[in-house]
Amino acid sequence: MSAPTAEIDIRFGSPEATPTPWTTAEPLVEAAELWWITTVRVDGRPHVTPLLAVWDDGALHFTCGPEEQKAVNLRTNDQVALTTGMNTQSDGLDVVLHGRAERVTDEQCLQRLADAWVAKYGEGWRFTPVDGTFAHGDDLEVIAHVFAVAPTEAFGFGKGEVFSQTRWRF
Repeated sequence: MSAPTAEIDIRFGSPEATPTPWTTAEPLVEAAELWWITTVRVDGRPHVTPLLAVWDDGALHFTCGPEEQKAVNLRTNDQVALTTGMNTQSDGLDVVLHGRAERVTDEQCLQRLADAWVAKYGEGWRFTPVDGTFAHGDDLEVIAHVFAVAPTEAFGFGKGEVFSQTRWRF
């Protein structure tokens, strides 16, 4: 994946703000332990919930059961926003990714992602790829779909002495 273009929006930051390079944001995206996903119900109401995710090959990956509200929503509208950051205004960089959530079913990709979940979150998050899904639990009775979101655009909100809003276009 080539580096996205970065542009500053001077309306929403300090006069001296400059665009945050994606090379600064991407390690934060990769390391973030918790994300918030926004999906849209069929009646137009938003649904927001926290989740764990791993960054791999230019996309953020998450799991959910096939009957969870976010999975139900994704069947009719695959556009999502994924948000991470700190709930303070004194420092940090908050990041919002926009894109389409696409099911991942390739067994090799699922195995790589399963390994990435364990590396990031520990043995309690060991998944086994089974028939294009993740299985979990002693008897592999819990099934989860895996989704990838390759961002089409992202926003970075720099906080601290200098406030900034950067838009990255992929």
